[in-house]
Amino acid sequence: MNLRIAFAVLLSAAALMAADVDAKSRNVTDPDAPRALPEQGPVAVRWEDPAKFTEIRYSRNRFEAERGNWVEQLAQHLRTRAQKRLPEGQRLEVDIADIKRAGDFEPWHGPQFDDTRFIREIYPPRIVLNFKRLDANGQVVAEGERTLRDMSFMMGARSVSDSDPLRYEKRLIDDWLSQELKAPGA
Repeated sequence: MNLRIAFAVLLSAAALMAADVDAKSRNVTDPDAPRALPEQGPVAVRWEDPAKFTEIRYSRNRFEAERGNWVEQLAQHLRTRAQKRLPEGQRLEVDIADIKRAGDFEPWHGPQFDDTRFIREIYPPRIVLNFKRLDANGQVVAEGERTLRDMSFMMGARSVSDSDPLRYEKRLIDDWLSQELKAPGA
């Protein structure tokens, strides 16, 4: 009986340790964090080292700015939305060069607000990206660098996803795609 209890305790401890490892919060700047979405479908999205992004380099709380996988989430959003708009047979390659998320940290509010991002008009979102759109034969249809920004981001129509912490950046991506990948005849 004691052997069973000891074995159960050992298994429980091993499970807790494994859960602890999985529960570790990943930062966008971790060396093992991805720098591209896996190749899949007609849209490829890559990004620079997020440690060089304005969001982190000029943050008033670099540790909070690095937390999470927000770059990958924005890249996935870009891929999902672009696949819906991209004409059949075409391919889109996007390199995200810089991101500044909406809002910022304001340390002067005191330590109880160290991890709070304040969303104000003076902190608009901005994304810089390079893209190349190819036709079915691999010929370049369009390419260039775009700086996506919305100085009136707080005045836009509210969406269902008002609780999404990346809603302003996702709206920038959606607006760019609707301009860049206009529907035929539009």
